[in-house]
Parts: sequence; structure tokens; C-alpha cells
Amino acid sequence: MEAMQDVFVEVLRRQDRIEVDAPSAFLYRTATNVCLNRIRSRKRRPETPDQELLLRIACAPDTENRSLADMMLDRIFAKEKPSTKLIAVLHLRDGMTLQEVADEVGLSVSGVRKRLRTLRQHVVELEGIA
Repeated sequence: MEAMQDVFVEVLRRQDRIEVDAPSAFLYRTATNVCLNRIRSRKRRPETPDQELLLRIACAPDTENRSLADMMLDRIFAKEKPSTKLIAVLHLRDGMTLQEVADEVGLSVSGVRKRLRTLRQHVVELEGIA
């Protein structure tokens, strides 16, 4: 879904410079390029195993699990800056890209990446304690 949206964003971004004789071929080529770029990005920055824990906490289904998740989140974010929670929600829960998150919170992409890396380290530390 995100890749599809990215294709149309690219089309809109370049609409005044694009001359298309075959619209379907153009969309197919653009979609292919967007998907290949996503695959390359994923290979450069693979997801870490502890992200699965963060996603399980964010998506806890029932009341008991939600309460445990809330307690765990309180422990995870106790040492973090308040905006780190927003960064985590936007990126891990809402699926926004690092660039989108950076734009939203007013940080650079490297700043967002550093906050998420520090957050992941705290999660790993807490897993070792629990």
C-alpha cells in the first residue's frame, strides 16, 4: 500500500515535467523503481528482532495484555525524551518513513534513527531484566 502511494506521490511531484505516451507502462516502470528502492533500503537497514516486541506491545489485543503493555511502555519510555514516544508511534505503529517522521517532529532523519536505535537498546536491556 505504501509503495502504491509512493508511486502516485512521484507522479504528482513530477506531473509538470512528465510526458507520457503509454500511461500504464509509465506507472508500471515507476512502481518497479519505487519497489526496488524499498528493497534496497531494507537491505541497507534491516529490521531488528526487537522491533517485533515493540510491535506486539503496540498491538496488544485484550485488556490484560493491554495493561501489561502499558506497564512495559512506561518502563521503556521512562528514560526517553517525550518526543521519542511520538517518533516510535509514528514509525513503528503508523508505518511512516523515517523522513516523514523527521518532518513531523522537526528532527533530521539521522536524529530520528538515533532515537529509535536508543529506544531499541532500552528494550533489549529490559528484556534481559524481565
